[in-house]
Amino acid sequence: MDRERSHEESVSVEISGCSKEDARIVFDTLGTCFESDRGADEAPQQLHETRPMVWLGTFEVTDTHECPSPARLSSSVEADAQGSYWAIERLRGTLDSMFAVRDLSSASGDQERELHVLLESR
Repeated sequence: MDRERSHEESVSVEISGCSKEDARIVFDTLGTCFESDRGADEAPQQLHETRPMVWLGTFEVTDTHECPSPARLSSSVEADAQGSYWAIERLRGTLDSMFAVRDLSSASGDQERELHVLLESR
């Protein structure tokens, strides 16, 4: 399933259930592995102290760069990803190489797949 793609493949990633610092660790790590719509200096913001936050990023996963080991997460992070079957498999493989990943749920459509996972430090 790791064939070369003739066009760009992107994955939308939503991070929740964690601190803004842990969200930044996940986004910064993915941002070194893949091209992203998030700037290198773009830090997740906590806009409300008691309401849950969801942070969004889009990653173009066709080409993978060298992925460093991530900083240690202070707690588990929930990640939801949407993209093509190939793109989700590429993202999942990258997440598996950097974090302890636990499947929470997934849904498959005609041409797109959704993945809901829990990320923890190894």
